[in-house]
Amino acid sequence: MPEQDDVEREFDIKWADGAEFKEPSARARMLAARWKENPPKPQPFRADPELRAPRRSSWRSTVIVFGCVAAIVLLLGYVNFRASY
Repeated sequence: MPEQDDVEREFDIKWADGAEFKEPSARARMLAARWKENPPKPQPFRADPELRAPRRSSWRSTVIVFGCVAAIVLLLGYVNFRASY
């Protein structure tokens, strides 16, 4: 195929952009077919996230961690105390 010069290429682009009807993309056709049978529910612009279980407060987690560390320290101290006899 012979190469087109810039004038011909510009004419082709203007001709293509000026088309009255542009075929929709494959995804647009797929969604249109799907939505004919089952239209989507209206969604707000920024929908609220789904409800989740409430988070535990951070102080409870801190107490649990420090309690475990204290229990391990006491257990190791007791084992070392018993081993010295």
